[in-house]
Amino acid sequence: MTQEKLREIASHFSLEGEVESIAPLGEGFINDTFVVRTVGSAPDYILQRKNHNVFPDVPAMMDNIKAVTEHIKRKVTDPLRQTLTVIETHDGALYHKDGENFWAVCIFIPGTTTYDRADSPALAYQGGKGIGQFQRLLSDFDQPLSETIKGFHNIRHRFEQWDQMLKDDPMGRVKELSTEIEWIESRRAEMMAFWSKVETGEIPTHVTHNDTKISNILFDSATGDVLCAIDLDTVMSSTSLNDFGDAIRSYANTGAEDDPVLDNVEMSLEMFRAYTEGYLSEQREAMSASEKEWLAFSAIYITFEQVLRFLMDYMDGEKYWKTAYEGHTLVRTHAQYKLLQSMERQYPEMRRIVEELS
Repeated sequence: MTQEKLREIASHFSLEGEVESIAPLGEGFINDTFVVRTVGSAPDYILQRKNHNVFPDVPAMMDNIKAVTEHIKRKVTDPLRQTLTVIETHDGALYHKDGENFWAVCIFIPGTTTYDRADSPALAYQGGKGIGQFQRLLSDFDQPLSETIKGFHNIRHRFEQWDQMLKDDPMGRVKELSTEIEWIESRRAEMMAFWSKVETGEIPTHVTHNDTKISNILFDSATGDVLCAIDLDTVMSSTSLNDFGDAIRSYANTGAEDDPVLDNVEMSLEMFRAYTEGYLSEQREAMSASEKEWLAFSAIYITFEQVLRFLMDYMDGEKYWKTAYEGHTLVRTHAQYKLLQSMERQYPEMRRIVEELS
C-alpha cells in the first residue's frame, strides 16, 4: 500500500500534529499494522487494518475495545500508558471504512518493550502477572460484550465445525489424515466434559483477552515492569482459564509453534511454574475453587483446540493463517500435537504446582 494511500486513510482520524511518516510495524498473522510518526511533540499512533474475514463484525469489536479500555483508564494511575487509547474519526466513529477494509487507530505508547518469545522464567512470571492484572482490572466490568468471533475457544462450536469439515472434505484431504483424525476423536469426550462446566456456570465467565502470547504484553523499557495488555481484538466474555491456557501453550513451549523438528517441542515445567506464579500473584484471591481446580487442565484444553483448528485449516486449504509454504499448517498441527502430548504426560505435576501456588 502506498504512502499516499496510508496518509489518506490516517487523515480521517482525529490525530494531533502533522504526519511525518507511516511505516509497517511487525508481521502480524491477522491484521496489517503501521506506525504513524508525527512532527514535534505530538503523539505517534498505531494505524491498523482489521481483518474483516477473521473479525466479521469490526464495529462490535471496536465497541468492545473502547468499553474495556475506558473501564481500565478509570482504575489506573497513568491511563495513557497503562492501557490502549482508541482514537476516533472526525465523525466520532471508532473506525474508518475504506471499501471493504476497516481501519482503526490508537495512541502509540513510547518507551516500551515487547518480546516475541518468553526466554526466561523471570519474563514468564511478568507475563503471567500482566494477564492476571488485566483480568483483575476488569473483574468488576459489568457491560455486555459482543461475541466478535463466533464460538471462539468454545469446543462445542469447534466440534460442529469439525464434523462439517469431515463431511464436506473440501480439499479431499480426509483420506490422508486418518492418524490426525484419531487424535481429535480420542479426546472429544474429555474436552466436551470440561466445556460443559463452563456452560452450566460451574466454571464462571469473565472478561477475557483470548490471545495471551507474550508479544501482546507491553513492558516499560526503563523499569522492566508490565504496563498493559495490547491487541485487544479478541476481548470477549468467557472463562478466564482460556487466557491462562493459551498463555501456557505459548510461553512454555520449548520449540516453535510451527517447529518442523518435533524433538524440539516440549512443555517446560519451569516456565509453567513461573507463569502460574505470576498469574496467581494477581488472581489468587479472586479465583473460585472450580477455576483453581481446572487451571492446569486449561492448558491442555486450549492446546487441543489449537491442534483441531490447525488441522481444520489444513483440510480447508490453509485459508485462515498466513503460510510460508504449502502444508505449513499441517506442520503447525504436528508441532502443536507434540506439545499437547507433553502436557498430558506432565499433567499430574502441573496440578501439583497449581495447588502449591494457590
